[in-house]
Amino acid sequence: MLAKHQMSEATKIKTADGDRRSGTGGHRLAAAFDAVSSLPALAEARRRLIGACERSASSSGELADAIESDAAIAIAVMRTANNGNGPSGRVGGVREAVESLQSDGLRALAVGLSTYDFLERPGPSAERYERFRRHGVAVRNASERVGELARLADRDELAVAALLHDVGRLVLSELYGAHYAVAAGRGSPDERARRERRELGIDHAVVGAVLVRRWGLRAGIATAVERHHATDATGHAAAIRLADMVVHHADGDPVPAEGLRDAGAALDLDAERLSALLFEFPHAGERRRRSTEPCPLSTRELDALRGLAEGKVYKQIAQELSLSVSTVRTHLHNVYRKIGAVDRAQAVLLARDRGWL
Repeated sequence: MLAKHQMSEATKIKTADGDRRSGTGGHRLAAAFDAVSSLPALAEARRRLIGACERSASSSGELADAIESDAAIAIAVMRTANNGNGPSGRVGGVREAVESLQSDGLRALAVGLSTYDFLERPGPSAERYERFRRHGVAVRNASERVGELARLADRDELAVAALLHDVGRLVLSELYGAHYAVAAGRGSPDERARRERRELGIDHAVVGAVLVRRWGLRAGIATAVERHHATDATGHAAAIRLADMVVHHADGDPVPAEGLRDAGAALDLDAERLSALLFEFPHAGERRRRSTEPCPLSTRELDALRGLAEGKVYKQIAQELSLSVSTVRTHLHNVYRKIGAVDRAQAVLLARDRGWL
């Protein structure tokens, strides 16, 4: 049963006139939630996860990467790790879920998932699932970079929210079929959400948050999903809003420059960093792996190392951080010592490999 605050949002969803008269709208909504709660996974993604579970040498990071390649798998793993529809999610990220379920539990879960294969059975359903999966993974990758630039905490939780940010679109597709595609139409991500509210009385972000709460995931994930189109979004929601825009921009969809600037400003990202983000995505190569070990560097040491990674000399770093050159040099020497690097190039490579930059 949905909680009161969930029902207040869910009951805003309009159904066809006949459904409202006959009282079947609630049944259709529940059926749509159930359908999306048991999404099929991409066959190749499931195969890779099972293979990783069966290799004794697979690390928790490799297992998490396999899970995060498919939103349907991530949903199943997060729900299982949080005991199904538990009242308050104990596990915020996929890596925590991997530690909780271990390889045997993950393999058993993966074997039980239904799958789709876009190459073998192309069709409307497979196209919809694959579009959702690919966009979710792309926004997760972009949000990971945004989270690094904005120095956000709990980036494993951010990754889950990014993967699931558009899950409400699947619910609305189940409810309205082809009419939903017409109602949502084209345009920038924020424009589509506004059109949904105008045509349907609710948008996919709110619907998705209702479902995420129904699954018992952490409140922060639901909030990020619910507010990722809000112009006053902060934190993870703001990161997903910007990442969503970046992905649509990379795909050639219309995204106003003003909207990108506003989304960047909400995370204190200046024009230089925002321009670099747009330039590098999606051509930045393999995504950075989030580290499972704590970073031993202080905030100032990371700031100095980040300056080196951006190709700056000591004097430039010192000016930007309002420090003396000798202090910057001391910070960087501490960095080399703490992470076992012999020079600046190795320090940058090690920090990036471990997900600290």
